[in-house]
Amino acid sequence: MKICFVMYPWENVEPENDSTLRMIHEVASRGHTVAITTPNNLTMRDSMSIAFCKVLKKGAISTNIPGFYRKAEFREAQLPLAGFDAIIMRANPPLDTMALNFLDSVRDDTFIMNDIDGLRIANNKLYTASMSDLNKEFIPVTHVSKQRDYLESVLAENTKDCMILKPLNGYGGSGVILLDKNAKSSVKSLLDFYIGDDQNYVILQDYIDGAEEGDVRIMMLNGQPIGAMKRIPADGDVRSNIHAGGREVKHVLTKQELRLCKHIGPKLVRDGLYLVGLDVINGKLVEVNVLSPGGITRINRLNRTKLQVEIIDFVESVVNAKNINIARKNEFRKVIADAAAY
Repeated sequence: MKICFVMYPWENVEPENDSTLRMIHEVASRGHTVAITTPNNLTMRDSMSIAFCKVLKKGAISTNIPGFYRKAEFREAQLPLAGFDAIIMRANPPLDTMALNFLDSVRDDTFIMNDIDGLRIANNKLYTASMSDLNKEFIPVTHVSKQRDYLESVLAENTKDCMILKPLNGYGGSGVILLDKNAKSSVKSLLDFYIGDDQNYVILQDYIDGAEEGDVRIMMLNGQPIGAMKRIPADGDVRSNIHAGGREVKHVLTKQELRLCKHIGPKLVRDGLYLVGLDVINGKLVEVNVLSPGGITRINRLNRTKLQVEIIDFVESVVNAKNINIARKNEFRKVIADAAAY
């Protein structure tokens, strides 16, 4: 197989904990061809989508992944995207929508994970907020607007003492604050700052009891949970993100979390979101990470597992099924051509 990773620059990889590196190592260990590129390196040439790629040179693959990273050698090449069996999207947020336009032209030729349309609709927190949950069992009550007066009224009418305020397009825990409803003198200035002159959308969300104890990152593959960890926030912080100072601990999914996964799993698959990271607090879904969900390395370490094996198994199964269908189609076409020749 030939697999291209559309990701962040190779020199930005953190070899000790990088999830994408684990997937690349697994692909290379199976003898497949690995190419890496960035969204900025997607190009159109003679009406054909190509990428300026770095192709991993074949050779012995170290079992030590940080060592594999340090010794990896590449050759540069301009490669047609349609020639890859699979393209794995691992670029960091925010979403580069122009990059998706390049991939549109090859979506019928190669398996793209995650699906382009899925990325378009799920690249911000509105995707999570608008999920069907009539009984309000899995999704916290969420308000999204850029109208200051409306957001102020939501905060004033809320029965709880505080709410969570965050930008719609934020990621990695950036911009998430705990807003006391009695802090009226600060609300206006905060909304002015978050909405700004660019008229950005803002989220006001019910505070979930137990949030101060951290959240759970659940890795989902093809609509099923394959691993999880709990993230404990640093002292004095409401954010549990590891990059924001949180720390990870081992976690076994609760019955409520399993029910949540079962509830949203089919929708994720329908939207082509095969590999995602769910952020869950006390059984409620607060975010679906679809671009480059992390946590694989830490979950592996906590549970002595290798999630990347399951992920690449899935990619191989999709590509193999597609190739079988193509081969059958060609066989059928030959039968018809032979019949017409008599």
